[in-house]
Amino acid sequence: MLYWGRNMSTIRGWIYYIVLAITLIPLAIALIILYPASVSLRYQLAVSWARFMLKMGEIICGMRYQFKGTENFPTDGTSVLVLSKHQSAWDIFALASLIPHQASFVYKKELHYVPVFGQALATLHMMAIDRKKGSRAYEQFMSQGKDFMKRGWWLAMFPEGTRTAPGAKTHYKSGGARFAVATSTPIIPIALNSGECWPRNCISKTPGLITVSVGPMIKTEGRSFEEVQAELVNWIEGEMHVISPVLYGNKETSEFDGKTQA
Repeated sequence: MLYWGRNMSTIRGWIYYIVLAITLIPLAIALIILYPASVSLRYQLAVSWARFMLKMGEIICGMRYQFKGTENFPTDGTSVLVLSKHQSAWDIFALASLIPHQASFVYKKELHYVPVFGQALATLHMMAIDRKKGSRAYEQFMSQGKDFMKRGWWLAMFPEGTRTAPGAKTHYKSGGARFAVATSTPIIPIALNSGECWPRNCISKTPGLITVSVGPMIKTEGRSFEEVQAELVNWIEGEMHVISPVLYGNKETSEFDGKTQA
């Protein structure tokens, strides 16, 4: 029975990826064709696709999901920096669907070289950071981030810098907190446990309930980035004990690493 269950998880995973590939190609073509149109139109098209892929994950793989704390998103026009836990590629679909405002994801520029997906991503005019440039990459993040904020966009990024396994102790990069403090931008923290259903670098998808929890706004004006970073990490890791108690119940809250990379 265990062997059969694992086989079914793999089969569901392959079916999901086939649907993803089949729908991604026309999406990419549509985004390229619509390049002369407004970026807002292309953004909404991409968000609609992300919501479709969430629903396909639920139908095909049994990955149900719930959003908690959405009332913590501001509705008064305040621009915010969304900083989220990162456990799987599912997180991209979830955040794109969840964030109630046009937002630029901060991602590595290398993604532009992924066939089809990279070209589609580039049309959205989000923030692609060349991590090979070291400290200059952080300067690029600061400069472009301020520009996005002036245009009324929100920013979204994963402060861990990469996907981390559920329950694993991790370090949070401080670039997001530094930017937020330098620009007096409030932070919206997000905790999630997607890795329990969608493991990193794994075809298999396990049925279950994924919880995405949106935390209360973290004010940054007049505070040090160390203080803001500590509050961010403590809230996210503390919330992981709530939404994923089996894996996080006996683990200590992670410490941030103080790095200045975005």
